[in-house]
Amino acid sequence: MKQRPYILTIAGFDPSNGAGLTADVKTFEQLKCYGLSVCTANTIQNDKEFLKCDWIDIETILEQIQVLFDRFSIATVKIGIVEDWQKLSKIIDTVLQLNPDTKIVLDPILKSSTGFVFQNDFSESDFDKILDKIYLITPNYQEIQNLYQDKTIEETIHHIQSKTHVFLKGGHRPEKIGVDYLYTNEGKIHPFNPKKGIKIFEKHGSGCVLSSAIASYIALKYPLVKSCFKGKRYIEKVLSSNKTLLGFHS
Repeated sequence: MKQRPYILTIAGFDPSNGAGLTADVKTFEQLKCYGLSVCTANTIQNDKEFLKCDWIDIETILEQIQVLFDRFSIATVKIGIVEDWQKLSKIIDTVLQLNPDTKIVLDPILKSSTGFVFQNDFSESDFDKILDKIYLITPNYQEIQNLYQDKTIEETIHHIQSKTHVFLKGGHRPEKIGVDYLYTNEGKIHPFNPKKGIKIFEKHGSGCVLSSAIASYIALKYPLVKSCFKGKRYIEKVLSSNKTLLGFHS
């Protein structure tokens, strides 16, 4: 039996399992990785309504990361919601201390699809330091507009691209909806168009699943561009799986 790569998600718990760490693990398992998880927050929500977020203390998060790295060989980590940039920085530093070669995929979830704000701390200097340490960041069109308040979207992309790879999700774009772009730290741009003829439906947690799919293919040793392409095709299957807000992973 072929050994599956271990991949860790550090994210929030969504009881509907459409988003957050459970959606991440479903994606990992479907793509032949073994999913490990550390919870950053317990949320009270379903696929349509978000009521409350109870944050897990940073010491517990770091201890859970430590015990998993003590036991497993983890080369890829996907990070979702974290309470603030300072705690995120501690998480990333801990991961890289345990394995300096870890490829970290950050999905910077700033607020839920229903409008609940997760991240109120927008210290740009702190965020710059985070970007220097990660492998890939996967904002959507709305999120990237809020990362640097004094920059245009184009200026923000160029700034982040100088530090790390950027996969810009296109589901919320006012034009060219569904077209994603990978901006590499080498200065290259790779567009990813939607698959022709496929009918998709809005899904709760689609951004989480897309980022997790990309992270899975990275863990499987695919090159970055190929990982992004295959990740996009995976999320399209989930989006087309049914007409409800909760997608199927098969």
